[in-house]
Amino acid sequence: MPSHLPTITDLRDPALTHALRAALDNKTKPLGSLGLLESLALQLGEILGSQTPVLEQPQMVVFAGDHGITAQGVSAFPSEVSWQMVENFLAGGAAVSVLARQHGLALTVVDCGVKHDFLAGLPAGAPRPGLQVRKADGAHLGTADSSQQPAMTVGQCAQALRHGIELVQGLPGNALLLGEMGIGNTSAAALLLARLAGLDIAQCTGAGTGLDADAVAHKTRVLRGVLERHADAHAPMDALAALGGFEIATMVGAVLQAASERRVIVVDGFIASAAVLVAQALEPLVLQRCVFAHRSGERGHSAMLQHLGVEPLLDLGLRLGEGSGAALAWPLLQSACAILREMASFAAAGVSEKSATPLP
Repeated sequence: MPSHLPTITDLRDPALTHALRAALDNKTKPLGSLGLLESLALQLGEILGSQTPVLEQPQMVVFAGDHGITAQGVSAFPSEVSWQMVENFLAGGAAVSVLARQHGLALTVVDCGVKHDFLAGLPAGAPRPGLQVRKADGAHLGTADSSQQPAMTVGQCAQALRHGIELVQGLPGNALLLGEMGIGNTSAAALLLARLAGLDIAQCTGAGTGLDADAVAHKTRVLRGVLERHADAHAPMDALAALGGFEIATMVGAVLQAASERRVIVVDGFIASAAVLVAQALEPLVLQRCVFAHRSGERGHSAMLQHLGVEPLLDLGLRLGEGSGAALAWPLLQSACAILREMASFAAAGVSEKSATPLP
């Protein structure tokens, strides 16, 4: 395990939790009648350390990278789509771009290892608005084909992790929403789930960008071979390097740093959850800070959520990625905080509470 990981402390504060529960129970409503929204409000209060939590300057970050395993025919789309979609994000035309605008989320796209030069033709040092280039050494080629060799060297993986840490250190606000882009990354996520959760790869492998049944069977065979090739890669960082992707590794670093800063971490779908799976294997307390936005339609995500012991807010059959589910769930977090801050108590509103005496 790297020695430079951010320090993550236990958020448990019985006095704060008691105060938050008492505040929610005394709002002008039947006890528990706001259901999971009350659980969400409690969690957000605990993360932000406040009985009146405020979500400030939320950051939607889309981590992008290419995957060498696409050479094995595990995706319905060619790898060129990765860089083309990054351009779509930057132009404001992708689903996550639309949703980020709608909900007032600052959108940053991070080139963690896309096989493309997004700064070509620009003066040296000139930035592109909305884009950060955080490629590890050699990442301009994407990961290696993990069916032939480790996806990343240990050094590349550690560097990607550091890039994620440094990225979050430079972002404002107290909420990080995770998104991703990378043709082939459902394969990397399935491999990490199978290895770290001890599941058969067939339980973890789905259609990704739209494979038919025969193609999913082929993808499963390829991934089974990958696991056999890297049978000794069991420790979280070893598994991440052998099986993962540059965008996933960078996201792991971002999750660890955001958790150390007590930011609310809004986890999107299968790929983002795979990054959290690795992060919590390194530092289990990260889960205290994570809100899982939705249950993806991608096979394996339900098993991943079950392994982590978490419940998502939404179940809409989404499998787009990009952070789209995190953006859709965002208003629920805003509502949960608003309920804590603004909803009147029985005493303040002059509303009679439920009688302690049973009715005749």
